[in-house]
Amino acid sequence: MRFKRNVIFAFTGILVLGLCIPQRGVIPVQNATLKDWNANSFWFAPWGKSGVHKGIDIFAKRGTPVISSTGGLVVYTGNISMGGNVVAIIGPKWCIYYYAHLDSIYIKSFNWATQGKVIGAVGNSGNAAGKPSHLHYSVLSLIPYPWRFSLQTQGYKKVFFMNPADGFD
Repeated sequence: MRFKRNVIFAFTGILVLGLCIPQRGVIPVQNATLKDWNANSFWFAPWGKSGVHKGIDIFAKRGTPVISSTGGLVVYTGNISMGGNVVAIIGPKWCIYYYAHLDSIYIKSFNWATQGKVIGAVGNSGNAAGKPSHLHYSVLSLIPYPWRFSLQTQGYKKVFFMNPADGFD
């Protein structure tokens, strides 16, 4: 019984610690500014197969370095149908920072990415093929925020998705 209590205490401590880490990030495309994406594109509907655009698209020349917006553990690198070449990093506040449509990936799974580290290059892989090169950037919380629920299209999913532009320094 004591072991079980210690495990629960340790897990709770790790969870709380993760929530205390500051979440301020940097724009994840080298030399990009607030003018390189449409601020109204987050949660825009209708949006292709996904129905709602759950991130922002930061436009840049193909090959422009993509940098880690925050520090964290790289939990996935690879290719998926809609996102193409992607990197997923778990970081502050138990959020997954998702970088998609990359031309190249420069980091491996289970490596640590520091804020500002080059992790890939802007491209148009996945369902962005034939479109202008850009980085699709999303932030997905593993812990729901129920007050973010809305009656918008797929508004129930808003409890997990954050507007990535809100976290930039």
